[in-house]
Amino acid sequence: MIGIRIPKSVGQRLDNLAKRTGRTKTWYVREAIMAHLDDLEDIYLAEQVLERVRRGEEAVSDIDEVERRLGLDD
Repeated sequence: MIGIRIPKSVGQRLDNLAKRTGRTKTWYVREAIMAHLDDLEDIYLAEQVLERVRRGEEAVSDIDEVERRLGLDD
């Protein structure tokens, strides 16, 4: 179980949506989390890689090198 605080206006919108659609507020909160969790994880991981690149700890390749490695440099 998770408890969250949201702005009153968001709570009202959520209430209205739930009433109009017959779904629960919990259903919509769960759907919102599930829809965005992958994106949030991707952003967090990308930021970590970017920091490693900036510190010179992560190798980078330009597009020409990648194409050569994959045999796509016709």
